[in-house]
Amino acid sequence: RRRPGPDARRRPGPGARPARRPGPGRTAAPKPLRLGSPRPRLRLVGLALTLVLIAFVVRLFQVQAVDASTYAAKAEQNRYVGQVLAADRGEITDRSGVALATSEDAYDITADPTMFAPDQLKIGDGPEQAAALLAPILGQEQETLVKKLRPKNKALRYVKLASRQTPQVWKQIKDLKSALAKKEETDKSVHNVLAGVFSVATSKRVYPGGDLAAGILGWVNGEGKPGGGIELQLNKQLAGKDGKIRYAQSGGRLVPTAGGSTETPAVPGSDVELTIDRDIQWAAQKAITDQVKESAADRGYVIVQDTRTGQILAMANSPGFDPNDLSDADPAALGNAALQDAYEPGSTAKVMSMAAVLEEGAATPMTHVVVPNRLHRGDRLFKDDVDHPTWYLTLNGVLAKSSNIGTILATGQLGKTQAQANKVLYDYLRKFGLGRYTGLGFPGETPGILAPPDKWSTSQQYTIPFGQGVSINAMQAASVYSTIANGGVRVEPTLVRGTKGPDGRFTPAPKPEKTRVVSAKTAKTLAQMLESVVDDEEGTGTKARIPGYRVAGKTGTANRVDPATGKYKGYTSSFAGFAPADQPRITVYCAIQNATKGSYFGGQICGPVYKQVMEFALKSLQVPPTGAKPAKLPVTFRR
Repeated sequence: RRRPGPDARRRPGPGARPARRPGPGRTAAPKPLRLGSPRPRLRLVGLALTLVLIAFVVRLFQVQAVDASTYAAKAEQNRYVGQVLAADRGEITDRSGVALATSEDAYDITADPTMFAPDQLKIGDGPEQAAALLAPILGQEQETLVKKLRPKNKALRYVKLASRQTPQVWKQIKDLKSALAKKEETDKSVHNVLAGVFSVATSKRVYPGGDLAAGILGWVNGEGKPGGGIELQLNKQLAGKDGKIRYAQSGGRLVPTAGGSTETPAVPGSDVELTIDRDIQWAAQKAITDQVKESAADRGYVIVQDTRTGQILAMANSPGFDPNDLSDADPAALGNAALQDAYEPGSTAKVMSMAAVLEEGAATPMTHVVVPNRLHRGDRLFKDDVDHPTWYLTLNGVLAKSSNIGTILATGQLGKTQAQANKVLYDYLRKFGLGRYTGLGFPGETPGILAPPDKWSTSQQYTIPFGQGVSINAMQAASVYSTIANGGVRVEPTLVRGTKGPDGRFTPAPKPEKTRVVSAKTAKTLAQMLESVVDDEEGTGTKARIPGYRVAGKTGTANRVDPATGKYKGYTSSFAGFAPADQPRITVYCAIQNATKGSYFGGQICGPVYKQVMEFALKSLQVPPTGAKPAKLPVTFRR
């Protein structure tokens, strides 16, 4: 075998034959990978991006040019929310500025129903879910809330879910709303179904004294509407004027920097200052409540009045009610019975008959009046409250012993005929304020019933002089005695001293109207005669005596007309008077309807109430005894 020569081991030149391929035992070199051209792919991606951009441009052109006004209006509708700003209601205070009715912070819970629609929440049962969360907090049925959140009017933007809720209630809702909003940010399966729930700051009426003076104050219901009393009578002054706010919102949240928000501030209501003295009101209310309970009576009232100014210091009713919670209140106890009940006054009205007799000069306190056991007049036989032998009384004694027969005989002297006497008496009754409104302007007040004299029946001609056949309210009765105490001048009663506006300026109430009813001389004589009712052992009002003070008063026990049947049933028991008798400062009137336990005589059950209230009022107002001796007019005469 031929060995390769030296030239064979040389590097082959360009023209040499390639070397032989290595055998199978040797590893072959990898074949190079050749990539395709990128140009087609780039063209495809560019085309796709171009199509997407074209779609965006077309859509943008549609939104901003073709349908711009439609979308702008829709955005404006969903962006802005309008709400009412409730005005702060004014306080009602007593004469010393002690709050009897005030307001506390509260919230109306509201909602925007459009924010619960499926296209907003992206779920179909948004109102149901929201109602399930709100029902236990608001104390309402879920079905009721669902109806509010899904109204028939799909464009409705405002509904009130609950009125005047406490700050604690709104805090619960707000915290729950915030928790849902946070969870919604991280968990797309959660929907903030409370995003459309809002609150409006308002106030809730509160009565610090509970049932104290409730008949005077009235109440404000859960919707902020007044339901009686001063709250209703002076609602315009107390309520103020609501404001309005319009603000931008997004997702249920206020956008403070957004333009277009407007606000008209609310104007607070004025405070009302009453003539009532809170302490005297409390004493009067306690006294009448205790006596009504002890006598198992239907109801009772006490009025305390300043004799010189006509201002009412107390007007108490029993039973009463708590205006903070009317759910347990007896509907019959709502209102102010002292002004709304019309009833026959009985013998407390005899003071008007005596005033007419004295003023007309038909008799004097010393005039002798022979009083038989029975007196036949017209178609009736009249008697006194007790059987008695013939009484020999002075006119003063007729009043002291409260003789019906003696009063009929005395008023018969007012005219030459009974018809003339009736006309004279009627004119005096009208001047004393019977058959007309008191001047308080109180809601539901009754003017009473006083028919003209030509309409008086045969029996009324003789019963009206002693207080039957005519109807009054308790304020009218108290005003009669205040007129005598004020020297014969009737001053219209007042309950309001004035108002204080939002600017702090106090505006006094208009001065009450004054009318002279009888002369000062007649009034002084009547005061002396009324002292005999209390001081003389023959009098019917001995339980009203107050040690150290001269007291003028009169008892009353009248047949009572049952409102349910219109027939006489039971009695109206009463006591009216003033003190000190010679320098009057305070009038107190008490009446109790249908006492069924113990005595029903006015002197027995109302006399003690009068004494208790009068003593408290005299001490509270620091009225000293005069120290003067009473006149001690005779009650009887000897034949």
